[in-house]
Amino acid sequence: MYTDKVMEHFLHPRNVGTIADPDGVGEVGNPVCGDMMTFYIKVKDGRLEDVKFQTFGCGAAIAVSSLVSEMARGRTLEEAMKITNQQVAEELGGLPPHKMHCSNLGADALHKAIENYLQKQTGRQAEANEGGKQAAAREEHLHCPFCDLDLPENVQLCARCQVKLIRCEHCGQYNRQDEDTCRHCGAGLV
Repeated sequence: MYTDKVMEHFLHPRNVGTIADPDGVGEVGNPVCGDMMTFYIKVKDGRLEDVKFQTFGCGAAIAVSSLVSEMARGRTLEEAMKITNQQVAEELGGLPPHKMHCSNLGADALHKAIENYLQKQTGRQAEANEGGKQAAAREEHLHCPFCDLDLPENVQLCARCQVKLIRCEHCGQYNRQDEDTCRHCGAGLV
């Protein structure tokens, strides 16, 4: 059913964990199957110096996360953004058809972490140059961290996955209401 490479990455996943004070965080999930992936990145000189992940899901989801973290580490941001879902599946030697969605989640979570980093950089630059535009830039990209539905400002319940949400006062991103710290920036939630 699974290739030897899938089993190797499932049984011995690489780069599992979080990064203290990450430069970017990307999270995706599939509410149908329940798989959730969060990628954390550290960037130095335009390259992914460190990549870690946390995955809640099946063996294929864990293997995909492990492989994507290895494929991305050391690459430039541009190179890492070119990692495709198809490349991930091919590198693993294929996945069963009913598990192909897992390969989509891995590359997507990595891309979201890079986009989060770039948004932060754009926000810092805008703040340094023009002051208050950073908050406006954050408002444009509010998504449910569990199903990626675009959310209106100050929503308390995601219409798609029905998760109760709370907005971080520090970074403006949404988290599950019962969480103590922001999954995006690590700040304490009120």
